Amino acid sequence: MSGPSLVAELEGLVGECAARLDQALALEDLETVRVEYLGRKGRLAALMARLPGLDAEGRREVGRAANTVKEKLTGLYDVRLAALSRAALDASLAGFDPTTPGYVPFGGSLHPVTLVTAEICKAFEELGFSIVTGPEIETDYYNFEALNMPPEHPARDMQDTLYISDSVVLRTHTSPLQIRTMLAQKPPVAVIAPGKVYRRDSDLTHTPMFHQIEGLLVDEDVSMADLRGTLTAFVRRIFGPATNVRFRPSFFPFTEPSAEVDISCVLCGGKGSVGANTCRVCKGTGFVEILGCGMVDPNVFDAVGYDTERYTGFAFGMGVERVAMLKYGIGDLRMFFENDVRFLSQF
Repeated sequence: MSGPSLVAELEGLVGECAARLDQALALEDLETVRVEYLGRKGRLAALMARLPGLDAEGRREVGRAANTVKEKLTGLYDVRLAALSRAALDASLAGFDPTTPGYVPFGGSLHPVTLVTAEICKAFEELGFSIVTGPEIETDYYNFEALNMPPEHPARDMQDTLYISDSVVLRTHTSPLQIRTMLAQKPPVAVIAPGKVYRRDSDLTHTPMFHQIEGLLVDEDVSMADLRGTLTAFVRRIFGPATNVRFRPSFFPFTEPSAEVDISCVLCGGKGSVGANTCRVCKGTGFVEILGCGMVDPNVFDAVGYDTERYTGFAFGMGVERVAMLKYGIGDLRMFFENDVRFLSQF
């Protein structure tokens, strides 16, 4: 076969391809035409496969023609692709109203523990307390000894402590901040200490890390009546003015006397039952425990150099997750840590 006849066949592809491209009405049809003419096994490639049968001059002539034809075919394809792409875009926008509000994705919300912490802090700030913060890694002295728990004290077993070394721990409560505050400040003192605490405990109702808020008030002539009035005002600020409050005798190594504070059940309203069924929250008692408290033990004042003949004070502490579960009716502690958007978006 001569070079001129092969050149003629190559140039004939341009008209054929142009006609086929005009007939392509969708991007899928356009791709079929591209493969047929410009693909690795397409019409152009098939003609070029016949080059080895030509003499040197014929190969040069056909090669130049093939390059020209390929450029023309590619140009025709690009023009048709742009036209069909534009048509597809116009079709997709048909009937679109640009004034229609767009979809607003979930932008996040404050965690319920954060919300309850802020509410508790605000309630005590309104009662005249200041907020103090401090290290989560504490020495044994601040975490235990200064709080009337020497090394041999059995109350240490209540803490399930995570030790970093023999004398350094992850704090088991935020009470060390009370010691740090009293060492740095003379009475009167009225502070609350919110923050993370750590204990070696994990089950349905306990986690290795949780949040506590502990408080301290020290001044002259502070009594158990002041403690009761302060905490009753706080509880009714958080759970409502109709909430009943009771104090039960208890034990804490850094307060004497000590008490547990119960509130009327948030589910059954103190009745002990819901309909014909025993209340699942209070187990039929009508009350649920909310926090611990007591008058500061004189040994704690001795550790910080306060005059026990002149000053008295009270301290209290609560788990924020516990308060949040009661306030929002949450039955599973683990929900606070799973970060499920469906749960968090409710708050």
